[in-house]
Amino acid sequence: MTSPDIAAHIRKDSFANWLGATIETIEPGYSRVSLVVTASMLNFHGMTHGGLVFSLGDIAFAAASNSHGQTALALNVAVSFLRPTGVGDHLVAEAKEIHLGGATALYDIVVTEQNSRQLVAKSQATVYRKRESFV
Repeated sequence: MTSPDIAAHIRKDSFANWLGATIETIEPGYSRVSLVVTASMLNFHGMTHGGLVFSLGDIAFAAASNSHGQTALALNVAVSFLRPTGVGDHLVAEAKEIHLGGATALYDIVVTEQNSRQLVAKSQATVYRKRESFV
């Protein structure tokens, strides 16, 4: 279980809060983050902006990779956008640690639409783990 101090620190993420994203779950190597798409989150085609979908996954990635209390910094993220969404859709990003090494760790990230359960985006990401704790 992730310590309450670590979870509280992660939930202070200013960008996540500005977006209106809710960090629902933080466990060692795992997180779940969600938000409801608003009109201000659309691109010029009237679809959810890819940057928003990426950001939601990135927030989940950051929470999962830092859930151990050791500072983790992104090295690489590869994302595939699979389905468009729009206003009112409830997006959920889940990040899962699939390999934890000494200095690096690898994560799978999926973004789905909660009501339809359809896959919106999938990412794989790598972090560098510093030898310091942030709490």
